Amino acid sequence: MKLQSFWNKSIDIIREKVTKQNFDTWISPVRIVSLESSGVELQVPNRFFRDWLTDHFVDIIKESVSSVAGVPMNVRFTIEKVPFQEKPAVSEPAPAERLKNVEQAEITNKIHPSLNPNYNFERFVVGPSNQFAHAAAVAVAEAPAKNYNPLFIYGGVGLGKTHLLNAIGLHTFRITPSANVLYVSAEEFMNEMINSIRYDKMQKFREKYRNIDSLLIDDIQFIAGKERTQEEFFHTFNTLHDSGKQIVVTSDKFPKDIPNLEGRLRSRFEWGLIADIQPPEIETKVAIVDKKAQENNISLPKNVAYYIASKAESNIRELEGFIIRIGAYASLTGREIDMDLVKEVLKKFFKQGERPEVTIDEIMKTVAAKFNIRINDLKSQKKNKNLVIPRQIAMYLARRLTSHSFPDIGAKIGGKDHSTVIYANNKIKDLLEKDPKVELVVREIEETLNRH
Repeated sequence: MKLQSFWNKSIDIIREKVTKQNFDTWISPVRIVSLESSGVELQVPNRFFRDWLTDHFVDIIKESVSSVAGVPMNVRFTIEKVPFQEKPAVSEPAPAERLKNVEQAEITNKIHPSLNPNYNFERFVVGPSNQFAHAAAVAVAEAPAKNYNPLFIYGGVGLGKTHLLNAIGLHTFRITPSANVLYVSAEEFMNEMINSIRYDKMQKFREKYRNIDSLLIDDIQFIAGKERTQEEFFHTFNTLHDSGKQIVVTSDKFPKDIPNLEGRLRSRFEWGLIADIQPPEIETKVAIVDKKAQENNISLPKNVAYYIASKAESNIRELEGFIIRIGAYASLTGREIDMDLVKEVLKKFFKQGERPEVTIDEIMKTVAAKFNIRINDLKSQKKNKNLVIPRQIAMYLARRLTSHSFPDIGAKIGGKDHSTVIYANNKIKDLLEKDPKVELVVREIEETLNRH
């Protein structure tokens, strides 16, 4: 049976078992890549797609392909490296284009399988918190062992150390395809060394690690306190450094703050450049949220992106997880992504450890201070232009940041009618989309409220 014919019969069965919306959203974009006696390989647009299919539809897909094949079949998902596109009208690429494709495939195959192609410089969001580390990483990737050797990058969990490490490897290889680039975690280095000792293959282990052009070691703090591993890494480091090879390591701590790390290793880490990654400030987090949403084809309103960034911790992986969860929920329920949906989806994540809900009095005090007006004027019936917008912003923020109803908000802010609060809420929502100055002022007020 032909590949596409097999898959067409399979999806006809799947179509009967899922809703039209789920079929159009999750099944239609899937492509069949290969068919073997024991299973099929299916291609999906991105990691989010793969994870969602694995969690929710893999059993249905297995049953369907097994039914068509007449025997039990396994299903394996692979991720398309570029967005799916319609096939061009031409039947065959030009010879020069074919050669280019072959060369590109050969280069791709040479990359160590541990390098993640998604962790490249293009996808790294740069901000004040990581600008120095990013610049150092780019410099090392473009001119290995010329400027900063070793490069030591440290920072908290989920801030982008592994991303930068992978990006260095990918960029180095892109510039110099013949380079021997190796990314490995410190734990993998140790486990491989232990197995080499156990099976008397230390010579092979040393040949592998001491003949590398660019060695990228993640989470070096893992070898602290492990004397034999530190000893082996020390000699590996010396051999590579003396040979003019690039070494990049990451850690969750500054070298001097890693407990039980040998002094001689610590001093070698300090030979080169030490760059830290700090938790991102709110602007960078908003940029990260926007980029991750764009990568996953999820449309987020500006106020929603800001809400996620302001509420979430600094862990970037956590931010990405929130976006994927929001996108999946909106897709399955057919709802538009707005503030109510986001609060509903993420409420259990923000509940623990969250600061007490801001009060309407705090909002009025902060708004009044921002516009340099008195709280009594904010609550008054005066309709001066310099009072109307601040009053509407206070009502909008009270609705967004508290659990109070429209009537409650109106009563608190000068005894206004609930319809006035509804109008103010809609008015500021509209201005946020059209007027960058208003958007900036509201964001600054929220930042002030979040700090208190």
